[in-house]
Amino acid sequence: MKHPKIFFVDDEATMRMTIVATLVKEGYDVTCFENAKNCLAEVERTGCNLLISDVKMPGMDGLELLSRVRRIVPWVPVILMTGYGNIQMAVYATKMGAADFIEKPFTRAAFVEKVKATLSRNEYDGQTAGFKLTKTEKKVLKLIMEGCNNKEIAQKLRCALRTIEFHHTNIYHKFGVDNPVDLTKKAMAMVASRNGN
Repeated sequence: MKHPKIFFVDDEATMRMTIVATLVKEGYDVTCFENAKNCLAEVERTGCNLLISDVKMPGMDGLELLSRVRRIVPWVPVILMTGYGNIQMAVYATKMGAADFIEKPFTRAAFVEKVKATLSRNEYDGQTAGFKLTKTEKKVLKLIMEGCNNKEIAQKLRCALRTIEFHHTNIYHKFGVDNPVDLTKKAMAMVASRNGN
């Protein structure tokens, strides 16, 4: 990734300015949002390589944003940050699929390290699997991540069951896995392609 695209969501203008300055200095392409609703729309429209969101915000909070992003583009890694964190929240966020959880206040160095680690992890997975998936395979993968079986996917995509089974097999092969648990782990870490589809 030459210039990874990062979306950052926080209702506090000062925090947005600080994070943008920090990430741009590191060479990242950063887009900020003051609310989760606008960010979600842009994630669906253009996609990103990493989403970072505050948890406590008016309207849709960071946890709900995480949940919706996982349904729309399950391969986009999400880092959540909060000044009101506790162990229970961190565990819950992780179970929901958060790539990392950062408690405020944090140092610039610690923040940048987490961002780099997440992007590095996902760059590898994206190169080895994500960018090789066809558009149909990405649709099938998205439905697999939502818990649909082959028959349900065939109905949703209006395809023959054998066609879906073929795509399912290809997806497993491309990810180098042979069971749904490992597929889920790798897919949750996969970087979104540039068009977000």
